[in-house]
Amino acid sequence: MTQVSIIIPCYNEQATIPLLLQALYDQTYPRARMEVVIADGLSTDRTREAIAQFQSDHPDLRVRLVSNPRRHIPAGLNVALAAATGEIVIRLDAHSVPALNYVERCVRDLESKFGDNVGGVWEIQPGAATFTARAISAAAAHPFGVGDALYRYGSKPGPVDTVPFGSFYRAYLANIGGYDETLLSNEDYELNTRIRLRGGRVFLDPDIHSVYFSRPTFSGLAKQYFRYGYWKLRMLKRYPATIRWRQALPPLFAASILILALAGLFLPLARWLLLFELGFYLLALIAGSVPVVRRKRDLRYIMGVPLAISVMHFSWGFGFLWSLIRSAVES
Repeated sequence: MTQVSIIIPCYNEQATIPLLLQALYDQTYPRARMEVVIADGLSTDRTREAIAQFQSDHPDLRVRLVSNPRRHIPAGLNVALAAATGEIVIRLDAHSVPALNYVERCVRDLESKFGDNVGGVWEIQPGAATFTARAISAAAAHPFGVGDALYRYGSKPGPVDTVPFGSFYRAYLANIGGYDETLLSNEDYELNTRIRLRGGRVFLDPDIHSVYFSRPTFSGLAKQYFRYGYWKLRMLKRYPATIRWRQALPPLFAASILILALAGLFLPLARWLLLFELGFYLLALIAGSVPVVRRKRDLRYIMGVPLAISVMHFSWGFGFLWSLIRSAVES
């Protein structure tokens, strides 16, 4: 049976790393054929102690801890990849909890040659026991919030642009250069772009699924999506043909709001256009939240989901615009 390495970058994940490790321990795939390689970015909380405790309590699963002094995710993935020994590599995140058959299904699909990178869908869950966290998790799985990102809600198997995390043959991943360490975000999308441009196939299998814990606060969500937008521009400069409508809309919307707000200081028409645009946007957000209200049976989502989605849109859009401005200045 194929040897598998699960590679995980992490930094200050003392709350979630035990959940991930327990889920890996409980996998249907034989433990003797798995190893877990965690690249820790010199955590300042009790992450390393939590890993050491798990190693002590579960000696029948090989868990290796390596240091990632550069601290960012792509570097951590490459450090873990260099330490991995398995024929197949499965990339996971310290914020995730894979289904118990996750490893088995990834191996099955790779051995069946469904794709050069095989991944599944996320089940987004709140990152804390608060209403704000629940609203953010609902927004993070909403088509209005994430557009055509099928791995957040897809139900049909087939080729896609990208998948979260991913599983590969280690030799193939090394051959295409591993993860790009010049991008501090969007590393999975960039890797999948290289795979597709080289004639490879990225395959989404809805039978492969994992829980992903969304950010618990609006400030954390804003920082996450600002970073996504900032680094997306840097990636698109290399691969301009990969831009999708869901990626173009937030910066265009953010730019239009900014332009109309500035013009509104002098032109009454601009103020009316700004009010119309924001009013239409708010109505669309509220209408989109109605199914969530019905499903959750909680009227608070009528405002919680629109607020979370707007934080995602504006943070992503302004992150993209700021990256555009900095790129122009640097050039």
